Amino acid sequence: IFITGGTFDKSYNYLNGELFFKKTHLPEMLETSRCKLDIEVETLMMIDSLDIKSSDIKKIVSKCKNSKHKRIVITHGTDTLVNTAEAIAKEKLDKTIVLTGALIPYEFGNSSDGFFNLGCALSFVQTFEKGVYITMHGKYFNWNEVKKNKEKGVFEKKIKNRITIFKLILIKI
Repeated sequence: IFITGGTFDKSYNYLNGELFFKKTHLPEMLETSRCKLDIEVETLMMIDSLDIKSSDIKKIVSKCKNSKHKRIVITHGTDTLVNTAEAIAKEKLDKTIVLTGALIPYEFGNSSDGFFNLGCALSFVQTFEKGVYITMHGKYFNWNEVKKNKEKGVFEKKIKNRITIFKLILIKI
């Protein structure tokens, strides 16, 4: 598992209400869930995905490329998760890579989606064919068929082009 930060790992300052990074919650999450997989966890960075730079994405891609492992999970902020997935996919690696994140910090307890998303990512990375995928809220997507719907707070399949939209309209009529 490569950790990059994002809401997944944010902590909450109860005095001023700000979210910040202190440490990753992944080891605690794996222990709490009684995970029995042989997993290596490496923190690459702890940043909000809105602050991610091209050099950060290059580092993530490089780590995936140079990893001896054929199955990799990446925790990532949701705002630019698709962009990082695209950069990884362009490398056409002979690996299965699943990116996931959270909309609510793990530290918020039962209201966080992080635990469930991590579990899905760990399951999917073991079963999927090589490629780059995104999983959120029990759903999975090919990296190039997904978008974040910020109004609804979900990831959903994106419609590929206007012709597809036009065909869908005609079918409904």
